[in-house]
Amino acid sequence: MDIAGMNFFPVRILGWACFFRVLLRKEFSFSQLTRTDNAFIVLYVFTTLVLLLREPETAALRVAKMLDNLFTYFALRGLVRSPEELKSTVKFIGLALIPFVILLTVERTTGQNLFVYLGHPGKIWLREGAARCFGSFRHPSLLGSVGACFLPLFIGLAFDPAVRKRAILGCVLCLAIVGFSNSGGPASVAATAMVGWGLWRFRARMRAFRRGLVFTIIALALVMKAPIWYLPSKVSSFTGGSGWHRSRLMEVAYQHLNEWWLVGMPVEETAGWMPYNLGATGGADITNQFLAFGLSAGLAGMALFIYLLYRGFSGVGQALQKLREDGKDRREEAFLWGLGVALAAHVTNWLGITYFDQFNVLWLLQFAGLVTLSEFYLRESAPVAEETPEVGAPGSDQATAHA
Repeated sequence: MDIAGMNFFPVRILGWACFFRVLLRKEFSFSQLTRTDNAFIVLYVFTTLVLLLREPETAALRVAKMLDNLFTYFALRGLVRSPEELKSTVKFIGLALIPFVILLTVERTTGQNLFVYLGHPGKIWLREGAARCFGSFRHPSLLGSVGACFLPLFIGLAFDPAVRKRAILGCVLCLAIVGFSNSGGPASVAATAMVGWGLWRFRARMRAFRRGLVFTIIALALVMKAPIWYLPSKVSSFTGGSGWHRSRLMEVAYQHLNEWWLVGMPVEETAGWMPYNLGATGGADITNQFLAFGLSAGLAGMALFIYLLYRGFSGVGQALQKLREDGKDRREEAFLWGLGVALAAHVTNWLGITYFDQFNVLWLLQFAGLVTLSEFYLRESAPVAEETPEVGAPGSDQATAHA
């Protein structure tokens, strides 16, 4: 449906409807916004304002996309308000993946995407003779990202013996989705998830790991003949995929920094960046979420995106520390750790893809869940201030003396 220049498709309608439902039922209060919530709002409002100042003729489209992110995020913040609600959601997704993977199996074996009956174009891509499944998504990498980014959550859920079998099934289904996508990016993201869980034993010493990671990157930059951003190209030689494009894109964006650092630039003007261009825009294929924010609103937009991620990691780190200090059940810590690993998986993914279509809702679900659980555990662990009784009130020293 086209209303006031805005195209209302199913995901947008559902996201906006859920947002107003949350407001009407008072399931989320804007008076309790966290620093991460504020960072989320500032990021999307700022980038939209810059785009409107630069390209006013696309005002309706830009405003609609901003509202998609804001409305969906806060709707999910209101709908998922506790650890149990988020766990129930993940368990339900695990069950929903069963028929979904069956459909992907049909697509892989027959070359027929059954979602054509719901309007999917039904195109088939091949890589090394094997089909790259689309499922209900518009790109195989988005499909594979579903499995790669939900894998760490199911691993965290497996720490609970009561749902361990279902969680293991969810892990198997996630790996199957990554395999059916036949994409190098999701394979790298799944590997990141496994590395993240490999650090579980060292979760109390993550500061040393972060320092070691920075040292490793600096060391690689010193010894590599190619620039450091050609690491994705090296990784793709093992996982497959177009790693060269992703690496070359970062290099050429740096070379043209003077053109977009202040207020970004239209994608159409990147036509000379690569030896090939997208047919829709005529510009380069911007397969990097960080660069996408940079082209939208300059280095300030990119910095705000990085700050949002910092707030997410900081919140989950503080909550994990509180859980350990309070001696909480390890199952709670493991599930929250899984959310942190999922965020790291998304960061890896954004070096080779931008999110669009309905996958953006899945990312917002995970991030909203991470923020909600972090605040839940920090609030639960915070000491309750003792109220001082008013003079003369029952329980005050003066009232006791008078009695």
